[in-house]
Amino acid sequence: MNKWEGIVLRSIPYGETNKIVTLFTREAGKLTAMARGAKKPASRLAAITQQFTHGSFLIRKGKGMGTLEQGEQLDSMRFIREDLEATAYASYIVELIDRLSDDNERVGGVYGLLHDALHAINEQYDPEAIALFVEWKMLPVAGIHPIVHQCANCGATEGEFAFSFKEIGFLCHRCFHVDRYLIRITPNQLKLIRTFSTVPIHRIGNLTLKKTTKDFMKKIVRTIYDEQVGIRLKSRSFLDQLESTPELLPKKKKPDEKVT
Repeated sequence: MNKWEGIVLRSIPYGETNKIVTLFTREAGKLTAMARGAKKPASRLAAITQQFTHGSFLIRKGKGMGTLEQGEQLDSMRFIREDLEATAYASYIVELIDRLSDDNERVGGVYGLLHDALHAINEQYDPEAIALFVEWKMLPVAGIHPIVHQCANCGATEGEFAFSFKEIGFLCHRCFHVDRYLIRITPNQLKLIRTFSTVPIHRIGNLTLKKTTKDFMKKIVRTIYDEQVGIRLKSRSFLDQLESTPELLPKKKKPDEKVT
């Protein structure tokens, strides 16, 4: 029997009364367990097996799939489940982490990233910016290591820089000839890419970005995923639809925007 802290990535019905629950745990990484009777409204496992729930889980491990015996809810992530935009971005984050993680393999930093991201969204930080953080920080887990602290070709740390999809990193102005399709970036954009890649979410605070800035950052990181990682996520299709039809979202009070 093991007691692990974790977050529910997904929960699917199994038979008339059961659920198969995929958790990402602090101690053991991603794992799947059978929650018997969890579909029954009166079940003590009904609440703890809802997607996004942060809890403490008692799991009996066997040769195959484990069994979820009981759980204690640490945070229900109520705001995420009640807000359409928060749900959409949180769904994208958990699907991305789920797809890039192997069962029973603990990868350093991923649980903390998932925990901080969902809690930040639940505390009503900008979900689009939080999702961007996760996308950039999961690239190394996918086997992609962008070079963001120096020129990918010559190693220079000073000068004008651009982003190269060919080199998956920065090129200084002396090396622009290496990639004819590079994207010019401003010093502010360079700083943001480094921030997204290296700074933990909990150290950022309530970072507010202009929509054009988020779109630029999103274009770069999603091109890397499309061309280098090659995964297609169902939740991303819904996000794209949501972003193209913002009128679907209820109007919210806008925070004062920083010029970034």
